[in-house]
Amino acid sequence: MERSPTPRSVRQGRTSEELRRHNLSAILGALHEGGSRSRSELTRNTGLNRSTIATLVADLSQRGMVVEGPPKERSGPGRPSPEVHLSDVGPVVLAIDIGVDSIGLAVVGLGGQMRRHERVDLAPSRRKPEQVVRVIAELGRSLLPAPPEQRLAGIGVAVVGVARRRDGLVHFAPNLGWRDEPLADRLRAALETDVSIQVGNDADLGAIAEHRHGAGVGFANLVFLHGEVGVGAGVILDGRPIRGADGYFGEVGHVTVNPEGRPCQCGSRGCLETEIGELALLRAAGVEPARVGREAIDEVLDRAAAGDEAALRALREVGRWLGIGLSSIVNIFNPDVIVLGGFLARIHPHVEGQIGSTVGKRALPASRAGVQIVPSRLGVDATLLGAAELALAPVLADPTSVPTAVEAA
Repeated sequence: MERSPTPRSVRQGRTSEELRRHNLSAILGALHEGGSRSRSELTRNTGLNRSTIATLVADLSQRGMVVEGPPKERSGPGRPSPEVHLSDVGPVVLAIDIGVDSIGLAVVGLGGQMRRHERVDLAPSRRKPEQVVRVIAELGRSLLPAPPEQRLAGIGVAVVGVARRRDGLVHFAPNLGWRDEPLADRLRAALETDVSIQVGNDADLGAIAEHRHGAGVGFANLVFLHGEVGVGAGVILDGRPIRGADGYFGEVGHVTVNPEGRPCQCGSRGCLETEIGELALLRAAGVEPARVGREAIDEVLDRAAAGDEAALRALREVGRWLGIGLSSIVNIFNPDVIVLGGFLARIHPHVEGQIGSTVGKRALPASRAGVQIVPSRLGVDATLLGAAELALAPVLADPTSVPTAVEAA
């Protein structure tokens, strides 16, 4: 039987308003990820003509997102093109990073500009959801700008757990002891705000931040392996983040690598994080595991730098297991680059040789040939900046969601 033709309405192109939003998004995204550019560069990057660029830049300027400055030095014939910069007084977001041993908050603008920043240690006795939310509310009130100084466009949260994007439910965060916690709802009540609150897994968000602003810039295929007490992975394939059906993708820390290994917080045994997490390093180095955190890791690294054999042996052991885990990641994802974040970035200089040796023996030759394994360029703030990217996403997708000065009046 012959099929009916596709209805004309289904094949319609974008409306003029949709096209305008798309073009505004293209310009704002280019500035957000690439920094200041001239109008001529924006014309080349977007394929739009000069008059259209001028009109769109003027629109973004009226929304307080960009400003124009004097052109760079003349580099060729013709009139120099004005330089377009992101504004220092444009919309901002509140980024929140909930780790196992610390909580970070920052007010972040377009371009990943961190305006105000605070990080506090989180004691094991204060990891209950209501305690964590209370700390965030106290810090948030001191950091957030008072309107109309700057406009709060949203709140993004990175958490060391399995988070459901559509409603901000933290389904499972074993190293915090959380299960089925309505984190977004708790934060909305504590911060007394009606702006959008979005919650994501810390490793997923760290991958986005490193891809746009850190060690993953210029790479289409990236794996961000983030380690604290737990271990998780965020994956970018062909330039797009991979999240899974409900945002539960990338729990490589709970892949079994040692069937005879130690029990894991998730209920299984011999998970990757039991072999390469902070606890594994401290235990191997003879440090009391109850002291888990940045100071305890510093002690092990200081001992290793001084030639302490127990510390060096512990780092070699963790490096071997890390190499085993990375070999599987190389074989499965065939990435251009693997970025190590959290405490894994800190130990990288001490285990780089062990990683290279193990990956060289265990990963498939074709897959390992082109991969780079590097430490995070954003450091401890990678997941915090990833939370900011999550909150900024609606603004970047539709800049018209931010009103002009006339519309806001």
